[in-house]
Amino acid sequence: MLQKGSLKNKKDEMYKKALTLAVMVALAGCDTPVDLKNTNSNVQEQPVLESTEQLVKYPETKKVDVVDEYFGTKVADPYRWLEDDMSQETAKWVKSQNKVTFDYLSHIPYREQIEARLTKLMDYEKVGQPFKEGKYTYFYKNDGLQNQYVLYRQLGDGKEEVFLDPNIFSEDGTTSLAGTSFSKGGSLMAYQISEGGSDWRKVIVLDTETKKQVGEVLVDVKFSELSWLGNEGFYYSSYDKPQGSELSAKTDQHKLYYHKLGTRQDEDKLVFGGTEAQKHRYVQGDTSDDDRYLAISASVSTSGNKLYLKDLTKPDSELITVLDDTKSDTYVVENQGSKLYLVTNLNAPYKRLVSVDASNPTPDNWKDVIPESDSVLNVSTGGGYFFALYEVDAVSKVKQYDMDGKLIREIQLPDIGTVSGFYGEKEDKEIYYTFTNFKTPGTTYSFDVNSGESRVYHKSAAPFNADDYQSQQVFYTSKDGTKVPMTITYKKGTSLDGTTPTILYGYGGFNVSLTPWFSPTRAAWLEMGGIYAVANIRGGGEYGKEWHKAGTQLHKQNVFEDFIAAAEYLTAEGYTSSEKLAINGGSNGGLLVGAVMTQRPDLFKVAIPSVGVLDMLRYHTFTAGAGWAYDYGTANQSKEMFDYLKGYSPVHNVHAGTQYPATLVTTGDHDDRVVPAHSYKFVAELQSKQAGINPTLIRIETNAGHGAGTPTSKIIEQYADIYSFTLYNMGVQKI
Repeated sequence: MLQKGSLKNKKDEMYKKALTLAVMVALAGCDTPVDLKNTNSNVQEQPVLESTEQLVKYPETKKVDVVDEYFGTKVADPYRWLEDDMSQETAKWVKSQNKVTFDYLSHIPYREQIEARLTKLMDYEKVGQPFKEGKYTYFYKNDGLQNQYVLYRQLGDGKEEVFLDPNIFSEDGTTSLAGTSFSKGGSLMAYQISEGGSDWRKVIVLDTETKKQVGEVLVDVKFSELSWLGNEGFYYSSYDKPQGSELSAKTDQHKLYYHKLGTRQDEDKLVFGGTEAQKHRYVQGDTSDDDRYLAISASVSTSGNKLYLKDLTKPDSELITVLDDTKSDTYVVENQGSKLYLVTNLNAPYKRLVSVDASNPTPDNWKDVIPESDSVLNVSTGGGYFFALYEVDAVSKVKQYDMDGKLIREIQLPDIGTVSGFYGEKEDKEIYYTFTNFKTPGTTYSFDVNSGESRVYHKSAAPFNADDYQSQQVFYTSKDGTKVPMTITYKKGTSLDGTTPTILYGYGGFNVSLTPWFSPTRAAWLEMGGIYAVANIRGGGEYGKEWHKAGTQLHKQNVFEDFIAAAEYLTAEGYTSSEKLAINGGSNGGLLVGAVMTQRPDLFKVAIPSVGVLDMLRYHTFTAGAGWAYDYGTANQSKEMFDYLKGYSPVHNVHAGTQYPATLVTTGDHDDRVVPAHSYKFVAELQSKQAGINPTLIRIETNAGHGAGTPTSKIIEQYADIYSFTLYNMGVQKI
């Protein structure tokens, strides 16, 4: 989730929405629900052991004499050698750590029972939101336990057929479909594949009628949309292949290319990014539906972008500057001839939709179409209309506008939750959206753009009864008095007596909003009687740009205080206790977990930091990590910033003699977004300094990356491990 967001290429966006919604499926019920409560003879407390050595024998991790100096302060980095992902020594360490971890997990008496339950409950048909390309309607479907979702298509009311099956890409399911883009009219499709979860992609083009490959396979594509120009070729983005390890070496200059079908990749035309003046870490190109314009977004970090426009009707035309600084997030969402529509947060922290003529597109000529309101705005288009998808206290509200900004209607939603979709071509009379929340499996609706009528298009087949659960939003007070929303979901009838195992989840960064959505793995926890809480802490995008900025750089501690306050609320209100509370987060959320568990180890029983950014002094030296500086700052930026980062960096704040929560760190050995060295070094520090009996383990998925495209089989195994580890260390011995 730390990848820079790019311009809104509609066709690729429809793929992302469809695939995301296909993943948001229900987990079925169970004949005999597991009781997680610490009651009766089903539960026994863990025996009191005198030392960690009696519980887990960790592999020896050597220390090396490496010292860095920042503004006169020397900082030791004894596990620097673990950053070398190409060394046999690191590979041996990974293998030995995994042996200890999986031996431990295999001895939890109900671990296999949980895995079997997850396997059974996920074995049902799951169907994603449909989207139209040319004469076909496409959709993603998983028959049950397939490792990857299959792309199907259907002609009218005819029989559905398999169009592209990622399950045949590799025997173990670790090569995944990572993005698709159809040409205008749908006669060609370019798709990306990820091998082992890597962000480096290959691109293959198919003739959609014959399903045969067209031209050669493109390689070394990364952080890229694929945006077609007619049926002749497409724009894509990549970096020069780095020297050394492609999984960890720094990638700093993103470039935009044009690939013409039938030519070699080494003949591709460099469009943007080839000079020092055009050096940016993230560059994307997006063509308008009428092939008249190419919009180029250029960014140095994950927030803020410059914006340029090229008139494609004039092959040798110069770039027109729309924005020449990175003070805002601005993208083109639609055009009518030379009239452009842009979504921006320039002078509008909650965002607005503006229009401008392409001949003079600078901000002083912008006119509001949908003005800024007091709720965060996202915009999609379909059927010749704009759909304003507002976030109101982190839940969805949708309004339909015409192209002049006239309100047509507010769309009535089935419940409080999250809506995604409302994408389509201008001529479409029917488009689709999906509704979900924390306890409701996603239901896809068709929407008549003229009448405003919604009807159920596809209802989840999962036998998960949302009526058995309740989900409530509360507002709690953080340390500095800020009100923060949190949604708490659990089975009806749960006694709020402080004894229920609870997972608190958070992210808190990069302007990402945690809106309510249904997850099959989360449903498993609920079905077993656990409480699941999601805190909408600062650093996210739930309340616009200012909410995001309040959790960045020298304000990052606000994020941790918000999360700590959420945990204190859950214990004070009787939902759980510190002995029954686990915390979880991934990527930037992994940093969140690492920071709060080292600052308040007394508050949590279990910590699950996943693919986390954990070494805050060196994160910017790996892959595209320097682009995260907008949120974090860097240790080289100033002495003040160095001191601040060192003050919360999880790797640098593990202290000998402290009893930390039982910790299961999870990562992938092919993660080239947040390199696994972060997790390796954090675990090495914890294992060498942990006091008491709480175990510190690391689960390293091999041939896996940051998380996208993870096979179903590995998801089941991972969550069986996470839940069994969590329950066992909360004292649950039998289920």
